Amino acid sequence: MADVKSLNPKQAWQLLQDDPRAILVDVRSNMEFLFVGHPCGAVHIPWIDEPDWDINPDFVPQVRRLVLGGLSHEGRGNVPIVLICRSGKRSLEAGQALNTAGFSDVYNVDEGFEGELDEHHHRSSTGGWRFHALPWEQC
Repeated sequence: MADVKSLNPKQAWQLLQDDPRAILVDVRSNMEFLFVGHPCGAVHIPWIDEPDWDINPDFVPQVRRLVLGGLSHEGRGNVPIVLICRSGKRSLEAGQALNTAGFSDVYNVDEGFEGELDEHHHRSSTGGWRFHALPWEQC
């Protein structure tokens, strides 16, 4: 089984620019995706979501459908899947589930979308996709 590879937000953005096959999956809850914002172009497939905050039992099949039912793309190897959550913890768990299911080109954005809390209990001030001024949008 392959390991989930870690990327910082800038490295993840660069991978997405360099490889048109790469897919960015935002694994946060529906509320986070809609109201906090999300990276431009991200596909939303929650790993854990309201109302019960259980792991999404359909996560792996939903990702598999996203890559068109297979692990390879025109014989050129695995489709790179880049996962992002708030701070890089849920996306790492989701990536491990994908690896267990046979996906081998899985990346985790280790700072996530908002990064860790700073000394004032604020996010997006020391790390994360937004902190690095990468493209994002909000509903």
